[in-house]
Amino acid sequence: MTESESVFTVWANGCSHVMADHKNGRESLGDAIRQSEGTSEDGAPPFDWDICLNLGDFSAAFGLPTEEEGWEIVRQFKALSMHPREAFYTICGNHDRNAPDEEPGFWFRKWIDPMGESSDLSGVHCEQYPYPVNGTWERYWFDVGNIRFLMMSDVNELSQAKGRGELRGNPGGVVSKDTFDWWVDQVESNRDDKIIVTAHHYVLKETTVASGEWEGMTKTVDGSWKTEYHGYYPEGTPNGASYLYWVAGQEDSGRFEQWLEKNPGSVDLWLGAHTHTNPDDTHGGKSHVEERYGGTTFVNVAALTRHFVKTHAMPISRILNFENGQDTVNVQCYMHTDEYRPIGIYKDKDAKVKLKKPFIMG
Repeated sequence: MTESESVFTVWANGCSHVMADHKNGRESLGDAIRQSEGTSEDGAPPFDWDICLNLGDFSAAFGLPTEEEGWEIVRQFKALSMHPREAFYTICGNHDRNAPDEEPGFWFRKWIDPMGESSDLSGVHCEQYPYPVNGTWERYWFDVGNIRFLMMSDVNELSQAKGRGELRGNPGGVVSKDTFDWWVDQVESNRDDKIIVTAHHYVLKETTVASGEWEGMTKTVDGSWKTEYHGYYPEGTPNGASYLYWVAGQEDSGRFEQWLEKNPGSVDLWLGAHTHTNPDDTHGGKSHVEERYGGTTFVNVAALTRHFVKTHAMPISRILNFENGQDTVNVQCYMHTDEYRPIGIYKDKDAKVKLKKPFIMG
């Protein structure tokens, strides 16, 4: 808690794609950590935060994530000097997925490791989380006062035999039926008593910037499609590359969307990443912060990288301030480089988001 124990601050970020920036002389993850804690040499204004939600895509690989990337990510996490490694609550992004013939979550569980299964390598010790986690690497929850955080990892869609090379699959978001059912149960069991925050690597269809069908691509003069925000893989459902497309083995199922339509206001916030762009982008007529489904606010927090999809990537993250006793959360945008705006909080992008009940720290 900050400001005399009255404000709980969540730093939300993602899409560091660490090796893409490392090869260009930049530490996308390490630099952001140092900026936040006031130990950066670039004079970036620091900011207080209690926990961080990192929404995946640590890897920059177009195929399988590598051991070299794992070592570098762990090294950059050591930039933390004022917070423990366990202040980061993490989920798997599409570039962090394992191959279909590997153990589920193999690379992510080894190097990022939200459950502390590989502590000797990852440095994560489950018993040291400031707010205990409950579940598995693929889906887990934790509480902060009366906020229930639901953390869902992206996984490979096993029915997709072709797509992104040896990784297979597709650039669209994926969750299993077990994860969807778990999410429904968590929301139904807690919505009356708790503020519900969902975190996944992707947002839902037609919510934030460029999250509509085919909005990850651009059409050429000859009528064909090519990469814009996301990779164009013709055998990997490129039409759904910008949003959570596969649920329970069904493409464009709309399961989350349909549930939220029938249960308006049950979820307060949905935090996603995946689409890298500047904070003023409104591709598809949608901004980075949008309310849908009778009271659910969707926030695109990406991206920390500057060099992965360089035409769009402009390093940003979001700072969410929950004030004890208040039924709003202030969402701020932090610029991590100065190509687009000065480093620091971009005040014009502050958003006050209504919650269905006041936050109570307890």
